[in-house]
Amino acid sequence: MSAQAGAGAISEARESRYWLDRESVLGPVLLLPAVIYIVALVGFPLVLAGLYSLSDVTVGDQSIDFVGLKNFQDALNTPTFRTALQNTFVFTIASQLIVLVLANILALVLSADFHGKRLVRFLVLLPWTTPIALGVLGWLWTLDNVYSPIDFVLRRVGLLGVGSPLGPDWFGTNALWLAFPDRARLSVLLVHVWRTLPLATVILLAGLTAIPQDIKDAANVDGAGFFRQLFAIRIPLLLPIMAVAILYGVVFTFTDMIVVYILTRGGPFDSTQVLASWAYWKGIDGGNLGQGAAIAMFLFPVLVGVAALMLRLARRAETS
Repeated sequence: MSAQAGAGAISEARESRYWLDRESVLGPVLLLPAVIYIVALVGFPLVLAGLYSLSDVTVGDQSIDFVGLKNFQDALNTPTFRTALQNTFVFTIASQLIVLVLANILALVLSADFHGKRLVRFLVLLPWTTPIALGVLGWLWTLDNVYSPIDFVLRRVGLLGVGSPLGPDWFGTNALWLAFPDRARLSVLLVHVWRTLPLATVILLAGLTAIPQDIKDAANVDGAGFFRQLFAIRIPLLLPIMAVAILYGVVFTFTDMIVVYILTRGGPFDSTQVLASWAYWKGIDGGNLGQGAAIAMFLFPVLVGVAALMLRLARRAETS
């Protein structure tokens, strides 16, 4: 009996010693840091923003007095909010459509063999590796109303100045990119395309390299030309990869305020405001935390939808 008791004690000691080897224990332990991170940096601010959006809290008075949906109603009745909401969707949709076309072209070019391919890939990826604040500062100097190098080039080729073919409102020696609403919105759209194009190109380039070589060889043997292979083979096989690239671009563009904050500061006349920047101006700069939180909460449904699409794509890729 003593020998059996000793063997049982040894086995229990081994089981207690290697308890971390159990999947039911090891899994939650490994997931705990991620859960703490999400709760602390995402969950708590989200709940706090929801409480603020239903209250009249300000920087001067931080007591939470519930006012219902008043902040949302006030935001919807503000012309600047409606402009910001429209600009947010226009900048996101238009920039990603342009990025989708240009990224496919760049990915096809960069997948070919030519001298200097590594240098070209580095230059294409450079905007993504550059801090966005520094990149937008560069665009701010490039689009300067007086010293813009774009204006200099346009003047040299005869597209800017008195009698230029760009229309009567372009008469003069400078285009004043950031001084007129339409040109300011065009400038913001251009910077968003410049920012998200490298990431989409790299994602699509990885997808192109993953296409099996035997499919390409079979298409060449069958005599399929470039455009036939593009629309019948490459694009259908790249559709899931394109969706991932576009979803990432949507998240980055839809929630961005740095481009507008540095480039135009929402002007001229609040014509380039987006939801993120307008929430900052109202909540942080203006001191009305409840109003700013209510404006920011309008971002939540779109981001939830994008997250659901990402999870669905990931699950489909995992099952396939």
